[in-house]
Parts: sequence; C-alpha cells; structure tokens
Amino acid sequence: MGSRGTALTTRHRRNVHLLLRFSAVGASGVVVNLCTLVLLRRLGPHFDDAVVAIGSTGYNVRWYHVYSTLAFLVANLSNFQLNRTWTFRSSRAASWTREYWPFLAVGLAAQAVGLALLTLLMHPDSPVSLPTDVLDDTSGLRNRLYWSQLVVIALVTPMSFVLNKLWTFAAVRTARLEAAAAEAEAGAHHGQ
Repeated sequence: MGSRGTALTTRHRRNVHLLLRFSAVGASGVVVNLCTLVLLRRLGPHFDDAVVAIGSTGYNVRWYHVYSTLAFLVANLSNFQLNRTWTFRSSRAASWTREYWPFLAVGLAAQAVGLALLTLLMHPDSPVSLPTDVLDDTSGLRNRLYWSQLVVIALVTPMSFVLNKLWTFAAVRTARLEAAAAEAEAGAHHGQ
C-alpha cells in the first residue's frame, strides 16, 4: 500500500478511536442526563403537564420539554469537559470558551431536533408515540419519558459527533496539521 493508502488507514483508525472515546463520554453523558431527568421529574410538576400552549394546535410546551432541556444542559457541560480533555485532547489547542460555545451550539441544535423527536414520541396523537399500555409510567422501567429520552439521545448522537469533530474541536486538527508541517519543514531544512 502506498503512502496515501497508509495515511487513509491511519486516519480512519484514528476516527474510529475518536468515535469510541466520544461514545464512552456520551455513555457517561446519558447517565448524567437520565439522573438529572429523574431528579427533575421527582421534584417538579408532572412531566406531561402543559407549561405554554402553542397557539390553537394540540401541541404544548410541556414539563418534559423543560426537564429534557435542563438535563441536556447538565450533561452537555459534563460531556464537553470530558471530550475536551480526553477524546479530542484539545485543552492546549484552544481556550475553554473558544471550544465550549461551538460545542453548546452543536448541542443546542441537536437538542432542538431532540425536542421535536421527544414530542413525537410522547404526544398521544403522534404516529410514532410510544405505547402507553406498555409504558404506563408505573415504574422507572415503564416510564415513557425515560425511554423517549433514550431514543432521542441514540438518534441525535451521530449528528453531534460529526459536527463536534468537524467544527468544535477543529483547533486540535489545525494544531496537529501545523505541527506536522513544521516538522516536515524542519526535516527538509535539516536534510539540506
């Protein structure tokens, strides 16, 4: 295999390694998210109660939207710090705030998609609503909100990974490319 093939293999191996780390951080984020969601559900109003009506539609902003968003914010902060220091190892490549705001923006975009999906899974008139006869909210394992939240997380994670790799943690790639170019240039000057 030529140098181009070797470079592609190395690149794909590195991407798979990053995806595995990102997934491990994501798994910890799922735990943080669900623990926050459970706590909010237990302390706050019933998750299916309406907070704000959306015009004359049958849809409302409900407490589960609020709980999901707060759980997202807590998990997002945890995931950011772990991804920054462990997955992408970018803490020396860019300032915390320079990376956090794009990470939060990506997360908020994913959360917006997630809230739409959550609504579809929770709303009784939705064609993809989770069944209330099985998920009757009698226990934690039979709670529609928890299962809906898990489905949403599973569906938005790939989008979040790609956007964070390409945009949020781009400083890491830039720093590595600049270091490789400087090393190659130093090697070329050293060889003369």
